[in-house]
Amino acid sequence: MHCQRIDFVSSMIVMMVLGAPLSVTCADEGGIQPYANNPRYWQYEGQPVLLLGGSKTDHIFLADGLKDHLDEIATAKANYVRNTMSQREGVDLKPHKRLPNGKFDLEQWNEDYWQRFADCLRWCHERDIFIQIEVWDRFDFSREHWDISPWRPQNNINYSGTETGFAAAYPEHPSRDRQPFFHTIRGMERYDGAKSDLIRHHQERFVEKMLSESLTYPNVLYCMNNETSTDPKWGHYWMAFIRNRARQQGKTVYCTDMFDDAWKPKQSEKLREAFDNPEMYPFLDVSQVNSRTFNQDQWENFFWIAQQREAHPRPLNHVKIYSDGKYSFGTGTPVDGVERFWRNLIAGSATVRFHRPDAGIGLNDIAKACIAAARKAETRIRMWEVATAMELLGNREPDEAYLAAKPGEKYLLYFTDGGSVTLDLRGRPQDYDMRWISVSTGEWGESMKVTGGKRVEISAPGQLGWVATLVKE
Repeated sequence: MHCQRIDFVSSMIVMMVLGAPLSVTCADEGGIQPYANNPRYWQYEGQPVLLLGGSKTDHIFLADGLKDHLDEIATAKANYVRNTMSQREGVDLKPHKRLPNGKFDLEQWNEDYWQRFADCLRWCHERDIFIQIEVWDRFDFSREHWDISPWRPQNNINYSGTETGFAAAYPEHPSRDRQPFFHTIRGMERYDGAKSDLIRHHQERFVEKMLSESLTYPNVLYCMNNETSTDPKWGHYWMAFIRNRARQQGKTVYCTDMFDDAWKPKQSEKLREAFDNPEMYPFLDVSQVNSRTFNQDQWENFFWIAQQREAHPRPLNHVKIYSDGKYSFGTGTPVDGVERFWRNLIAGSATVRFHRPDAGIGLNDIAKACIAAARKAETRIRMWEVATAMELLGNREPDEAYLAAKPGEKYLLYFTDGGSVTLDLRGRPQDYDMRWISVSTGEWGESMKVTGGKRVEISAPGQLGWVATLVKE
């Protein structure tokens, strides 16, 4: 499938709709979309689906041996990958064609880059793996990555630094937001007329090329940025742009953004704006809540987010769970990652995915066991059928245990590291079949009968993570 290039006139039309995203008529009703019976979760081909993931890299379409890795992901019963449209790989894996003189031509494409992308989309679709595309990543356009970027004026034949306002180097951390690349939208504070328009012309060509492949498939979600600290107008423009292109093909797509400061959600003005604008943000990626905070604090941060979205229920995605302990900013250990995975599920997440090494554990054996445990729990209790029910727990220490339930019918109880709590089954005199699952091995544990009608003490079989599934007999 191929799309015509949008010129400056049509791009101006897209800008005019930034304040109100285009309504889209769905001609692909089987595609991924919020679940009709519980819009906090996703559905696909008319059925609700829980998205769990882990992979060895984020720019997954550029990975060597990709087909085998996707088989590994599917075998682990994972079904969710992150795909950054990476610009930071070696010069041979850039999106634009490199000429014999070593410079790039932004009007021509690197066929290897785009063939890898097309293959990834096709192979994910064949395996029912959902792919969340991140269109822009601020790290691609600063520091050492800018030095070899096709967008750097010194590296291409299409424009100069004078024509664009691009500097030869951007040595600061991209969170400082010094890069004009992310300010090309009219109305932004640092928009610079013809200079910004010239850059945006090539940006639009890149996004259209991406969409010429991705709009073919019904299993794709779109996130505009990786942990952005830029004015939300930047993301708004690209969400409207993508929705408009999808509408022209009679398709519905779901777009969002990922804010850098979501790890401190109560202070994030961008996140508050997103809560109040469900049309622009029909789902939220709040991955950054999985860094810098730990244990009960991480739970309270994410549970607060989950409460805020109740004004406009929609999926909450976590395409990144930090967990490998290699970074000082607060990635945490593999144990922290597993705990974040389960806290997020209990609090009502629609997706959870382990971040790639070395900021996460990827798809190592710990991740595979955790995913296997979640899939076993899912055979007895579907997450969209229960809701957080912490008020039913007693004698609980901070961060000891977490509960989701449909009272009187089913209870999913997670212990972070062994322990014992009481479960309030007063007024629920039924018998319940309780089966344990080991989070560390992904295997079933013992089963037993629990009789309700009172507060029942439930003790984990041992240390480490355990999940109890109680289902009314």
